[in-house]
Amino acid sequence: MSEVKSKKQQEMAPDSRVKKPGKELYPMSNWKYDAFGWVMSIIIDLFFREVSHRGAWYVPKKGPVLFIAAPHHNQFVDGITLQRTLRTEAQRRVSLLIAQKSVHGFVGWGSRQTGSVPVGRAQDSAKAAKGMIYMPDPINNPNIIRGIGTDFEKEAEVGGMIFLPSVKGQSGSSVDIAEIVGPEEIRTKRAFSGKVPMQQLTGRDDIGPDGKLANRDVKGSKEGYQGTKFKLAPHIDQTQVYQAVFDRLASGGCVGIFPEGGSHDRTELLPLKAGVAIMALGTLAQDPDCGLTIVPVGMNYFHAHKFRSRAVVEFGQPFEVPSELVTKYQNNERREAIGRLLDMCTVSLNSVTVSSPDYDTLMCIQTARRLYMTGKKLPLTHVVELNRKLSRGFSKFKDDPRIINLLDHIKEYNKQLRYLNIKDHQVDSGKRSLPTVVVLLLIRLVKLAVLSIGVIPGLVLFAPVFIVTKYISIQKAKTALAGSSVKIAGRDVMATWKIMVAMGFAPILYNFYCIILAYTRAWGYAPEWLPSWIIFPIGWIVFPAITFAALRFGEIGMDIAKSLRPLVLCLSPTSSYNMQRLRERRVGLANEVVTVINDLGPDMYDDFERSRLVKDPAFPGGDTSISDLEPGSPGSPPMLSRKNTTASSRAIPRNESFSNIGAIQMFATRPPSRSRSRSSSSGGGFGSAGFPVSGFTSLDSKEGFDEATSKIRQAMQERGQMRRRKSGGHFSDAESDKTE
Repeated sequence: MSEVKSKKQQEMAPDSRVKKPGKELYPMSNWKYDAFGWVMSIIIDLFFREVSHRGAWYVPKKGPVLFIAAPHHNQFVDGITLQRTLRTEAQRRVSLLIAQKSVHGFVGWGSRQTGSVPVGRAQDSAKAAKGMIYMPDPINNPNIIRGIGTDFEKEAEVGGMIFLPSVKGQSGSSVDIAEIVGPEEIRTKRAFSGKVPMQQLTGRDDIGPDGKLANRDVKGSKEGYQGTKFKLAPHIDQTQVYQAVFDRLASGGCVGIFPEGGSHDRTELLPLKAGVAIMALGTLAQDPDCGLTIVPVGMNYFHAHKFRSRAVVEFGQPFEVPSELVTKYQNNERREAIGRLLDMCTVSLNSVTVSSPDYDTLMCIQTARRLYMTGKKLPLTHVVELNRKLSRGFSKFKDDPRIINLLDHIKEYNKQLRYLNIKDHQVDSGKRSLPTVVVLLLIRLVKLAVLSIGVIPGLVLFAPVFIVTKYISIQKAKTALAGSSVKIAGRDVMATWKIMVAMGFAPILYNFYCIILAYTRAWGYAPEWLPSWIIFPIGWIVFPAITFAALRFGEIGMDIAKSLRPLVLCLSPTSSYNMQRLRERRVGLANEVVTVINDLGPDMYDDFERSRLVKDPAFPGGDTSISDLEPGSPGSPPMLSRKNTTASSRAIPRNESFSNIGAIQMFATRPPSRSRSRSSSSGGGFGSAGFPVSGFTSLDSKEGFDEATSKIRQAMQERGQMRRRKSGGHFSDAESDKTE
């Protein structure tokens, strides 16, 4: 019996060693996920005029995947757009991380249907504390905070946070509490810095923009200063959140995270939070053979906050975490491992996003792209790629006199466009003769009048929704701006609130319309034999149909209406002269853009000619672009080696060892420098931005034919790789090298 018992124990031993998955915070139900996604897809299609995708074949068909998406320009809309694109184009369901404070109401209900993982934030739990605080010795001991009438021993806790009041619409600074010395004294993990926090804590006026005191002979706060109000937040333990992510990835699922930590409307990426690296390293530390893959996702918008705008979701080349980083993470070298992985994530995100130092530079980049594309039409995904390449080029050669002069000329050109109140693409419309302009103007006015018949009824019906959503979204943007240190204008929340308000208010409004319709029996036009209760559902069919027709006709009508002003300007003698000068200036500026790109492009990219997105008029034989061979696939994979540190890894405190992952924050903080500016929804790198190719090689020799044959074979291998990946195939390193 004992032998049988021991044999049974041996047979059961392997099963007993298998770790049971922890209880999921929000388990994912496939049918609920798909049903919710289908409904929200309709909403997304109504809000956006176009949502394109690029590189979806990069997404693995099976196995655990960690999606890192940026920039986070559209709050909850980003998550819905990402989930929809992954489900329709890659057949993958993804669980997103969401702020704990948002897990209520409609957003909370929706997050539960899609298996989202809630994450707590200290600022959401902050409460006003009694008493006042000040800094007794800002020069020699700035980490000491003293209170007047406070009770830190009861209200504060080690690991918690202390918040200063908001000033002029900007959220106050915050630091972690390292030690509670007594009821009226605490020691912070790092000192408060910056002019405003130092003024709040010392009351002194001799503080420079960098937060340093001018008169260092005076050691303490201003004489008689009583301190400032403050808030305290408890320590937030993220251990349960990380474990939920580990379990979901280890089970072969997908997790999505916006590693910047929170939505914003800046034009550059925020430093990535350490949480994304901990999730990847922690998963591999628990299960090294799970096969985790990280996929960067670029969320590129054209006017993200506007109704009927456009978006491009771009997936980058997936990469795996090097085994040596996992070993370092397991051997208590977490800071280096996390820093290096954050650098890899930042490099990969830069390959699918567009960043610029400020808004003016971004506008210049987009104008340069339009000037370079004169007479050409590119798909939206290639427009994003062209913007990204131009952005890289402008950034790399920003001190080159040719770039400086070009930017100055483009800014002056944009100023003239604003003066005439027209767009760049409308400048060429003034080339026509006077009779042609008159006829064209009359034709477009007639078209506009006809379209208005289909637009006005629906516009009147939906006007209350437009007014309410616009008002509420503006108010919410102001509120979000006041509570954030990273937002510029708070536009990142506007689309979310427009959609949520419309989803709640539109059904109420149309119910009201249908009740009026049934009560008045269609204002007396309904026949007597038709029951009143049937009129109500008929109204629910007719009114939305009228509104949808107004939407479709309205888009066409708006395009026509926007084209009228250049025609009217051509009829005015004074404006006609200005338009002629502007056209001449545009031609010269377009030539300057092409010249600068052709001069600097080869220095930016070794395969400059081959990686052009559109053909150059200087190369008449270049009928083929690289994008024709492989639509939607990047020309060259991003290099993920850590050649330089990034803002994300530099943002890691030097004294942070990451020994307790439960204390690691996941949400956005103020960028290291406020002098940095703001990115848009486009993308581009400098050299390959829209350059045509003249042909792969000369075919007048045997060597030319051999080279052409080699390149054709390479293109066929790349296309075969794409098809195999779409079918779920796996590749060896050797095969990957061949295609690269």
